[in-house]
Parts: sequence; C-alpha cells; structure tokens
Amino acid sequence: MTVIVGLVHKGRVHLGADSAGVSGLQLTVRRDPKVFRNGPYILGFTTSFRMGQLLRHAFEPPHPTGDLDRFMVTTWTDALRACLKDGGWARKESEQEQAGHFLVGVAGRLFTIHSDYQVGEPADDYAAVGCGDELALGALHATSSLNLPPRRRLTAALAAADHHSAGVTGPYTYASTSKVRS
Repeated sequence: MTVIVGLVHKGRVHLGADSAGVSGLQLTVRRDPKVFRNGPYILGFTTSFRMGQLLRHAFEPPHPTGDLDRFMVTTWTDALRACLKDGGWARKESEQEQAGHFLVGVAGRLFTIHSDYQVGEPADDYAAVGCGDELALGALHATSSLNLPPRRRLTAALAAADHHSAGVTGPYTYASTSKVRS
C-alpha cells in the first residue's frame, strides 16, 4: 500500500504522498494525509494508518540538537519507540522491536526510518518508500537533472507509481520543511 516520496532542494525537504488505503484487493481513498508537519519535522508514512495517526497526533518529537546523525539515531528514535509503545502499535518479534517504514525531513535533511528503527540518509538527496517505491525512485532519478521545481518532481514520481502500481492512487498531498538558515 502506498508511496511516499521525498527530496532535498535548496535547504528544504519536500514530501509527497498518495491517498490509497489498501486491504487485500480493496482500495479506499483516504482523506487523512500520509504526509504532515510535526514541529520542525515533516513525516510521510507507510505500513499502517494507526502508526501514522500516532506520528501525527501523539508523537512529541524532541527538538534537534547537536550532531543530527547521532540525535536521530538515539534521542529521536528513543522518543519514537516510546510513542509507538504507548500507543499500542509497536511490535516485538523474537525479542526485536519492530515499527513501520517512513520518511522524515528536518534541518534540510531527509531520513528513512526502517521497521527495525534503522535511520538512513540517502546519498542522492531523494528517497521513496511503500509498494510504489521503485517506480517513484526511477522517476526521481530521471528528473534529477531537469531543473524542475520540487513539487513537479514529486508529482512525476507519484504519477509514475500511480500509473504502474495497484496499491497507489491520488489525490496527492504534499508537505515541506522551512528553509534551513545558515
């Protein structure tokens, strides 16, 4: 279900998402967005609408401080784990905690959060997650040298996934961080 796309452009992170809610062969167009702001962060989720609801309405992310890599892997992830546990969504399998998969933008940087709470940062300054991720990544790569505005690139990536994946459908929603001040 879904595709979330993100890119970094001129000190800002931009995310876009589709609106599909998929269960088996049933598709529901959801009104609640999969991308949103939460404090200085933008987030875009896959995996579960419940997880997304917790990220949007219950998660109180700490303000970024110091070394952003270290902060995201430790302080931020610890707060995320606590929120998902408190909300009854985190899972434990073979004594390993598991969450969902989503994108996070903050301070002009784009991160991928994986189901094992791994924090990644793409070298290409763009990323995609969800069942349409490979299609969207192809579109983001193909448009990387075309000097298009961020919204047009995100829309091209979402449309490619929408056209070729049964788990992706519009309308599309977008969110952006504030520009990083030097």
